[in-house]
Amino acid sequence: MPDAPRTDLLDRAARQLPQLVRWRRDLHAHPETGVDNPRTQQAVLQALEGLDLELTRGRTCSSVTATLRGGRPGPTVLLRADTDALPMAEDTGLEFASENPGAAHACGHDVHTAMLLGAATLLATDLREEVAGTVKFVFQPGEEGCGGAERMLEDGLLDEPVDAAFALHVNPNLPSGVIATKPGPFFASCDEFEITLTGRGGHASMPHTCNDPVPALLALGTSLLTTVSRNFDPADPVLVGLGSVTAGTTSSVTPESGCLKGTLRAYTSASRAQAWARITRLAESTAEGHGLTCRITHRYGCAPTVNTPEEAHRILHLAAELLGPERSVELASPVMAAEDFGYVLERAPGALVLLGACPPGTPPGEAAPCHSNRMTLDEQAMITGTALHLAIALTPHHPTP
Repeated sequence: MPDAPRTDLLDRAARQLPQLVRWRRDLHAHPETGVDNPRTQQAVLQALEGLDLELTRGRTCSSVTATLRGGRPGPTVLLRADTDALPMAEDTGLEFASENPGAAHACGHDVHTAMLLGAATLLATDLREEVAGTVKFVFQPGEEGCGGAERMLEDGLLDEPVDAAFALHVNPNLPSGVIATKPGPFFASCDEFEITLTGRGGHASMPHTCNDPVPALLALGTSLLTTVSRNFDPADPVLVGLGSVTAGTTSSVTPESGCLKGTLRAYTSASRAQAWARITRLAESTAEGHGLTCRITHRYGCAPTVNTPEEAHRILHLAAELLGPERSVELASPVMAAEDFGYVLERAPGALVLLGACPPGTPPGEAAPCHSNRMTLDEQAMITGTALHLAIALTPHHPTP
């Protein structure tokens, strides 16, 4: 087998596009959230039925792992797709839009699943004898902050060591068919917090008889969005985001309490810990200055996603040979989004890669991003993603020392 990916991989993936589209649209219309995606799991199992693959279902989540033993000895490579949707409404107007109220594939996991099903099918049927070693196709639920990767690891995902692990994530704000990644820190950690300030409620016409938490709540929100980030080196940034600010029920009542909910994102463990300490001090000092009580709760979420430099460069090299150098992009900066694939990369060398999927006729900078209720994707990009999965599985891999 040649050292470089063959040009026929794109052709094979292109011929499979109608099936990829059918899989993707079926999943898109029937999204499931969290770690229990039973319909999606059955759809994956049905698509893999009859292929010579070892199928394993998760014990603590609705995952599927399909293992292909190649025709010759070699390394073990893991390819992951996430299967869950987001708990939100969809407003795309697509004919195959979500039929499940309050759930939507607004992050492209339906596309990820379809591409990996396509690669598994082609490798198990047409290309098995060219696979040197083992390929593990991992279909993981619960990526959207629900602990899916951790559950799969608890279920034994890496009990059989792998030599390299890879995952693709679509991005509507990159030109369609472009592959982009970077070595080292790539995606941030993501932790959630909730801060409740409590005072004394009463009639809005008599503020002197109350202890209104709203001014303190607003002041704290501004401080969190500005002063926290300014205490960190721009080369090792942190980001605080507020997703919910709530207080009161009507215009003429001074509320007793108010609440801020948000996220903290960082690229290193040290900055993550320092930022938590800073948030805690700000909340407590703001409450004390206004004569309020303060309750802080936080939940540690995804670990940072750190690409192994050798594997990130390997993917960029493969993409350049497969697609042309203009479609293989090494990013200069990491991304503040979070991905629980970081837990896998803590235990195995590998890389997370972005796949551009900007919808036709829309400038990438103007496309609705992931997690938008109006996010749409170019389904033609699935040809590129499927072909890259094939290239990773078929190109000789030398494990990182």
